[in-house]
Amino acid sequence: MKTVGSRAGRVDRADRTIAVLGAGGMVGSRVITEASARGHEVLALSRKPASEDPKVRLVAVDANDSRAVREALAGSASYAAPDAVVLAVRTTPVDQEFLTGATRTVLDVAAELGIRVLVVGGAGALRSPGDRDLLVADNRTYVPAEFKAVAAAGIAQLRACQAHPDAAWVYLSPPALLQPGKRTGDYRRGTDTLLTNADGDSWISAEDLAVAVLDELETPGRERHITVAALAPVAPVAHEDERPSV
Repeated sequence: MKTVGSRAGRVDRADRTIAVLGAGGMVGSRVITEASARGHEVLALSRKPASEDPKVRLVAVDANDSRAVREALAGSASYAAPDAVVLAVRTTPVDQEFLTGATRTVLDVAAELGIRVLVVGGAGALRSPGDRDLLVADNRTYVPAEFKAVAAAGIAQLRACQAHPDAAWVYLSPPALLQPGKRTGDYRRGTDTLLTNADGDSWISAEDLAVAVLDELETPGRERHITVAALAPVAPVAHEDERPSV
């Protein structure tokens, strides 16, 4: 585990084109904001994409339509194929079949086109701190019974990635709690084990998760399963959009 500060503005390479599938969600929308602020070209992919940023190109795509996903990631006469795609799709209620199907589709197309994939997954696929044999999905400290199905879908999504060795992918598990908040630009980075503070809290703002996403795309690590957590020692007060990130 290491402490990381945002590397925005300190990347020695040309700006990239980044596609975000699930652009209208809590994570996807903030990834778009962060990527645009760093000077990247951004493709916002969702059923009903929307953005007030004139630098963001809107592309209507249903993640359940493999042909539409392929066409969007292949580029067109008006925009080039992206260098990387962020998959930040979630469903309410949880739909494991849809999630894994969309993940396989993106990985298939990305492998064919040579596009790197960053999957924003769930915390349930991580190992529990202090017990590497216990997945977070099976740890009631972090995953109440009512969220077990969500956690199971995240694990299935990771397994779909692991079954696709031909694609260049990384699976990013948020900490136990993910919610809208402030962008500090600082966070801790780990691999396949849930990060907690001294009080056992495990959380991050969606804004700082987006920072971590862009840092990973700009300066890739060697691990395929990573996680991040906030540096602040105390979790914020409850927010109306608060949700376990299982």
